[in-house]
Amino acid sequence: MFTVEHIHTPKAVDLKAMPSYIGPGVTGARPEDNMPNVVVVGTQWGDEGKGKVVDVLSHMMACVVRFQGGNNAGHTLVVDGEQMVFHLLPSGILWPNTVCVVGNGVVVDPGVLLGELAQLKDRGREATPGKLVISGRAHVIMPYHLTLDGLREQALGADKIGTTKRGIGPTYEDKVARRGVMIADLLNPVLLRKRLEGVLPEKNRMIGWYGGDALNIDELVETYAGFGHALAPFVGDAVALLHRTMASGGSLLFEGAQGTFLDIDHGTYPFVTSSNTTSGGACTGSGLPPTAIQRVIGVCKAYTTRVGSGPFITENDEISAYFHARGMEFGATTGRPRRCGWLDMVLIRYACMVNGVTDLAVT
Repeated sequence: MFTVEHIHTPKAVDLKAMPSYIGPGVTGARPEDNMPNVVVVGTQWGDEGKGKVVDVLSHMMACVVRFQGGNNAGHTLVVDGEQMVFHLLPSGILWPNTVCVVGNGVVVDPGVLLGELAQLKDRGREATPGKLVISGRAHVIMPYHLTLDGLREQALGADKIGTTKRGIGPTYEDKVARRGVMIADLLNPVLLRKRLEGVLPEKNRMIGWYGGDALNIDELVETYAGFGHALAPFVGDAVALLHRTMASGGSLLFEGAQGTFLDIDHGTYPFVTSSNTTSGGACTGSGLPPTAIQRVIGVCKAYTTRVGSGPFITENDEISAYFHARGMEFGATTGRPRRCGWLDMVLIRYACMVNGVTDLAVT
């Protein structure tokens, strides 16, 4: 039987005790004066309040990095009484001197990302190319991914996973199968067409098997090459940028999406997401080595919630009704009511072990 007696107890995080960021090039700045490189992860099934923790820390950091997931995650921030929900942009985008990075481990819906950039501009918070860097190695969510995601969930009926139907799983499938489309491919219409010629016939056959309508390659190339043109100023070598920043004394914050028990390897499989939501994913999803990580802040609620299907030992209907009314417990991405229950400390202790949590932020 699995036991966790050997797990160390993480200390409660004291954000005020952390030193402010001293940027590279500042006279007298010493590496030991800087913030450590920090990973912020959820210790439950997501929706723990990671966004507000990231927002508190972001102004101390040179870079904030999204390293996994896609627009199936929603980070809600309230700034000066104004609520903003980001699905792809790192939460640090609201701090003027913090560079935000969308890492190679993220799957990107270009239309959604451009919509978030437009929303920022409309609110007087425009993100410039120097402010936001998108890895050219990040994979692209294509329309056939969205279509297949929805059709598969529908076919599962009562046994559905509870996916957000944002195309996340099918995109990661193609990435692992070496038939994906990367952000860099969108910048070259000829290469993009070649990629699609290799995968679209199979996708259309799969869609047809589920009863859906085939997609047109010319329309896809035109639309996604247009997305590539719009995103081109933001696309760069994110790995080199992060290593240069770290070498010059800048601190990095890695912003996780979802939570530990939605991790593809360590979560409540198969009711999980399709990426590594735990702290180890920060390395593979950004190109940084494990030695670059100095602190891991685990975020948990003082109770427990989850969205979608799957086991939930402490779920309670009375608690759910209370938090729907008092705690606005509805999904930031889907709007679905979250399932609620009391705090499961066995869950938290396991998450602390898997992530190597050094600090625990309870929301």
